[in-house]
Amino acid sequence: MASYLELEKHYQAQSKALHKDGGEPLAAFRSVVKAASADGALSHKEKELIALSISVAIRCEGCIVFHTRACVRLGVTRAELLEMLGVAVEMGGGPSAIYGAQALACYDEMAAG
Repeated sequence: MASYLELEKHYQAQSKALHKDGGEPLAAFRSVVKAASADGALSHKEKELIALSISVAIRCEGCIVFHTRACVRLGVTRAELLEMLGVAVEMGGGPSAIYGAQALACYDEMAAG
């Protein structure tokens, strides 16, 4: 298994290629991401925790990597992450427990450097 830092580089390269050549639909998607993640009634940090929770519940490894990085950058603590993972597992059942464990391992690796 590749490390999460290696996976992050892999997913970033793939995403960059897609967005470079994806034209108007991908430009529109980037605009949606920017607008949805902006501070409002919920902070960007809270929104990233929600996005990571959904990533765990729908079992998307790439999403877990991207949103974990955002959480680390935004100063999410391990305790906050663990509390959010409890909600993700509640909503996603057993499979979310497996992907929740992946998100925790990803967080630990990224937070360590």
